[in-house]
Amino acid sequence: MTKISLVVSDVDGTLLTKDKTLTERAKSAVQRLHQAGIGFTITSSRPAIGMRFLIEPLALWLPVGPFNGSSIVDPEMKPVEQHLIPASAAERSLQILRDFGADIWLFTTDKWLIDNPSGKYVAHERHTIRSDPTIVTDFSPYLASACKIVGASADAAGLEACEKVMQKALGSEATAVRSQTYYLDITPPGFNKGTFVEAMAKRLGIATDAIATIGDMQNDLAMFRVSGVSIAMGNATDDVKDQATNVTASNEQDGFAEAMEMILKRNGVG
Repeated sequence: MTKISLVVSDVDGTLLTKDKTLTERAKSAVQRLHQAGIGFTITSSRPAIGMRFLIEPLALWLPVGPFNGSSIVDPEMKPVEQHLIPASAAERSLQILRDFGADIWLFTTDKWLIDNPSGKYVAHERHTIRSDPTIVTDFSPYLASACKIVGASADAAGLEACEKVMQKALGSEATAVRSQTYYLDITPPGFNKGTFVEAMAKRLGIATDAIATIGDMQNDLAMFRVSGVSIAMGNATDDVKDQATNVTASNEQDGFAEAMEMILKRNGVG
């Protein structure tokens, strides 16, 4: 059985509780990974600025993967690798999101742009990423610098249908996958949480079999597929759990910490 050398974790619904809290048990579990010589990093649909608050409490020293792993930044938030959505695909995705009645957000490297400040999830996202949006009336000037486009909608079934239409329309021009039941993310083509895991393996000179991944949503499946151990949160849907090698407790029951303790035991620690 291959020992785990690196853990790559999702953030929302996994590392954090529903109210976006990093529990003491989760923090302690990551400290124990460090002490055992097991690397730890995070990848998320969040922009880099929305991951910054986790760097210090988790003592992160490896690069992190914002925008579903399509960008890589170091712990000081300096870009290591960055990719953009092709402008034509960005334009097409905006039209499809409008057709489905979703609120549209566009993220550049350092800005969160919205055109509807009263949108249902704006306050939630502001709390989540700890940053304020910039209100615009036209997204056109920013299409060539889009790192991520989000469709936000309370209609979960409608957003799932939109995801299928979006994937068919964009093909290989961009990646479209839900990061929450209410968020559909459009990110640069050919890059996802799986490619981030592979980049970390290459950086550390380890096999992907020696990497454990943990997450709760469809956008985590790409990293599940390339890692030796994949752990679904108890709050994940059945289709996500079915594609993981292990299932832990929910993010409200310290499932992340429980999973890290399992990895430490697997490695013969603790």
